[in-house]
Amino acid sequence: MSAIRPAAVVVLAAGEGTRMKSAIPKVLHELCGRSLVGHVLAAARELDPENLVVVVGHAREKVTAHLAEVDAAVRTAVQEEQNGTGHAVRMGLEQLGGGVDGTVVVVCGDTPLLTGATLAELAATHHADGNAVTVLSAEVPDATGYGRIVRDEASGAVTAIVEHKDADDAVLSIREINSGVFAFDGQLLADALKKVRTDNSQGEEYLTDVLGILREAGHRVGASVAADHREIAGINNRVQLSEARRILNDRLLTAAMLSGVTVIDPATTWVDVTVTFERDAVVHPGTQLHGSTHIGEGAEVGPNSRLTDTVVGAGARVDNTVSNDSEIGAGASVGPFAYLRPGTRLGTKSKIGTFVEAKNASLGEGTKVPHLSYVGDATIGEYSNIGAASVFVNYDGESKHHTTVGSHCKTGSDNMFVAPVTVGDGAYTAAGSVITKDVPPGSLAVARGQQRNIEGWVARKRPGSAAAKAAEAASRQGESGS
Repeated sequence: MSAIRPAAVVVLAAGEGTRMKSAIPKVLHELCGRSLVGHVLAAARELDPENLVVVVGHAREKVTAHLAEVDAAVRTAVQEEQNGTGHAVRMGLEQLGGGVDGTVVVVCGDTPLLTGATLAELAATHHADGNAVTVLSAEVPDATGYGRIVRDEASGAVTAIVEHKDADDAVLSIREINSGVFAFDGQLLADALKKVRTDNSQGEEYLTDVLGILREAGHRVGASVAADHREIAGINNRVQLSEARRILNDRLLTAAMLSGVTVIDPATTWVDVTVTFERDAVVHPGTQLHGSTHIGEGAEVGPNSRLTDTVVGAGARVDNTVSNDSEIGAGASVGPFAYLRPGTRLGTKSKIGTFVEAKNASLGEGTKVPHLSYVGDATIGEYSNIGAASVFVNYDGESKHHTTVGSHCKTGSDNMFVAPVTVGDGAYTAAGSVITKDVPPGSLAVARGQQRNIEGWVARKRPGSAAAKAAEAASRQGESGS
C-alpha cells in the first residue's frame, strides 16, 4: 500500500499512571534511551503528519517541558480533568480548530513498542478500505481482560468491540483484541465526539463509543491487524516497563546483528535506540551503550563497559570501561578499569590503561597513559608516555588550570604536574618529581628532595619491635659475612 500522510496524529498522554507508583509521570519513564511518549512521537513522526498534538493533563508542566526537549514542533492540548479518552481526543481536536479534513490517527502515549511501519499500515488500510474508523487490532495468545474485535463474517467489517466483562462464551473465544489505537475520518470523528454520552460506570466519554455511533450512522468500521501483538502493549507498571525494555532491546540487537555486528551475549547487552554501529564491531557481555554512542568498524567494546555519548573509532579496543561524552580514536586501547569523563579525546593508536581516569584531556596519536594515573584538563602530543601513578594537578581550590605535555615526551612514575605548566617536546621528567615550572624541549626535569638515611633510627625509636629485631639480625649477618 502507498504511504498515506495523516492530517493529524493525536497522542493521549494525560493520565496519571498510579500503578507506576512514582513521582515521575508515567509517560516520562524511560526505556532504551527514550521516554515512553518519546518512543510514540518517534513512531508518529515516521508518518510525517501535518499536525502532531499531544494531550497532556497530569503533571502537564513536566510533560510539556519534556516534549519541548524531544520534539520542539509538537503541539499540546490540555485536558484539565481526566474525563475519558473521548474527551481527551476532543481536547486535541480543539487545538486544531475543532475539525480536521483527512485522516486523524489516535495513539496512546504509553505504547513504546509501536512502530511507524505499523501506524503507516493502519493509515493505508483505513484509506484503501474507505473506512470511517479503523481500529488497530492484534491477535494475542491470551486475550483475557481485553476488548474483543467482533467482525461481520461476510465483509470482515468490525461490528463491535466487546469488553471482556460483557462478553459471552462465543466472544470470549475471539483472540483479536482492541489496541486503543485508531485511524478516523477527521470530520466524522469531530461530529461523533459531540454525541458521546457519559452514562456509564465511570461517568466518562469513551472514544470507543465513536465506533458504534459511526456504524449506526451507516459508516464502515474496519480493523488493521498488527503483525506483532507485542507492539500494542501499554505500560501500566514497572513489571510491564521491564518487559517492554527487554523486547525493545532484543529488537535493537537483532537489527544490529543482522547488519554485521557481533553481540556475544544479547541477554547481558543493553543499547539505546540512538546507538549506531559499523560492520564487524564486537560487543562483549555485560556492556551498556547509551545516547549517541557509535561503535566503529571492527572495534571491540566490553566486557563490562558502559559508554554514553562516546565515539569509538575503527579497530579500537575498550575493556571494562566507563566513558561519557568522549572520543576514542581508531586503533586506540582503553582499560581495563578505565574512566573517561566528558571532553576526553584519544588519538589514533593511543592508550588509556588500567586504573586511569581522564577528563577534558586530549591525547595525540600513539600517546600512552598506561597505569594508575589521573589526566585532567590536559593536552598531550604525539607518541609521549606518561609514567605510572602520575597526577595532573588541575584544581587550586577555586579554578581549573591546563597542563600541556608535548610530543615524544617521557615522564617518570609518580609525577605531579601542577597546572598551569608546560612540558616541551622531547623532554623527560624524573620519577617522583613535582613539576611546577615549565620544562624546555629536550630537557630533563628533576624536582625531588635529596634522600637522607638516618642510620640506627629503628633501634632507637622502635626498640624491641619486629623491625628492630630484623635489622639487628641483618646487621649481625653482615658482620659475620665480612
